[in-house]
Amino acid sequence: SYNNIQDANAALNIVREFKEPFCVGLKHMNPCGAAVGKDITEAWQRAYEADKVSIYGGIVAVNRELTEEVALAMKPIFLEIVMAPSFSKEALEVLSSKKNLRLLQVDMTASDKKVNQYISVNGGLLVQQLDTDTVQIEDSMCVTEKIPTLVQLNDMNFGWRVVKHVKSNAIVVVKDGQTLGIGAGQMNRVGSAEIALKEAQAAGFTSDLVLASDGFLPFDDTVALAAK
Repeated sequence: SYNNIQDANAALNIVREFKEPFCVGLKHMNPCGAAVGKDITEAWQRAYEADKVSIYGGIVAVNRELTEEVALAMKPIFLEIVMAPSFSKEALEVLSSKKNLRLLQVDMTASDKKVNQYISVNGGLLVQQLDTDTVQIEDSMCVTEKIPTLVQLNDMNFGWRVVKHVKSNAIVVVKDGQTLGIGAGQMNRVGSAEIALKEAQAAGFTSDLVLASDGFLPFDDTVALAAK
């Protein structure tokens, strides 16, 4: 459907942000769970565990060949589309037995080529260059007395790449390369932060978290909520 194609396109844009094994579940053009792993099996498991409820009826995209092991884990779950750069013969056999599941083999390689993005509006067309650049966060950028650790920096870069693709106002809470809470499309940033933090808290995570925002924080309310 029209919405499925839009969701698949959004998933592809997220996957192209990552070079390490990565998996994302996506629903209504927003990621519902995303994670990196030592291999694609671990990445899938962690992305699924990030939000087992929202992934129902969604789209899953991975940036490595989809293996039989991952296919067997996906099989019991209702999914609309599974995207990968390739599928093993065994994985195709497993997933082909599911009704109404679309398998898309897509080149996940990021490109430096500049392309335009087109969005229709009443009586016109908006055209802008698609944002494919993501600046790497480094400790030299730090402006606070406390310097982030290497683990925190890695999570900052992970969260930074995910929150870029969440509808604004967007807040993503992550730990160890896994999303724990995602707040999307709220009318104020505090609302998005509240959703993301409650999801993380419900999963049992309340400390050593990294919070990423897709916009600057003009007031301390979002930071105060996170601290609380």
